[in-house]
Amino acid sequence: MKVLVVEDEELLRKSIQDFLQHEGYIHEAAASFSCAHEKIELYNYDIVLLDLGLPDGDGVNLIEVIKTRSENTGVIIISARNAIDDRVKGLEKGADDYLTKPFHLSELNARLKSLFRRLNFKGNSTYTFNELTINPDDMKACVNNKDLSLTKKEFDLLVYFLANKNRVITKITLGEHLWGDYIDTVDSLDFIYTHIKNLRKKLVNAGSVDYIKNVYGVGYKFNDE
Repeated sequence: MKVLVVEDEELLRKSIQDFLQHEGYIHEAAASFSCAHEKIELYNYDIVLLDLGLPDGDGVNLIEVIKTRSENTGVIIISARNAIDDRVKGLEKGADDYLTKPFHLSELNARLKSLFRRLNFKGNSTYTFNELTINPDDMKACVNNKDLSLTKKEFDLLVYFLANKNRVITKITLGEHLWGDYIDTVDSLDFIYTHIKNLRKKLVNAGSVDYIKNVYGVGYKFNDE
């Protein structure tokens, strides 16, 4: 899961980032409206944690930008306890959930996982597609009820492919999703091919159909046909 943290309060932002890092999330951060707007326009995120009270703009306006660009990107508002009107406006603009400051990071984690399941897997904690079964919360994957031994990157790839069945996904999009926005600085995306090759091999050896197809010159597609 790739998360953008939009929060101008430095201590809280860093605390959230440290927690997300510990939990294995890919994450980026923005401390201002302008920085967040630029990142949202350039990159894709699964969920945006959005503080509405930003120093250079109204965070509510970012919700429309996020949802216009991708309806599948979730938005969780982070708001002060007395900012009821802001939360209402945010939800009316399309936000999916909200957390009131101060909050426990364990609750944030639960909200992230719940929203991700709702947006991608109809709220189910496990998702089954033909012979494949995954549990994103526990990072477990099975083929015909037999456990697969996947690295974290391989598991994240599988979840991302299943959430985007029949869509052509570019190499750069895969790179951004799994390694963050710094992927722009690398010289080659060949390492993505290596991870996909290893994932395909493990799936096929376990008895799965080879659903991952190479779209020449573009990227990959998880084809369920």
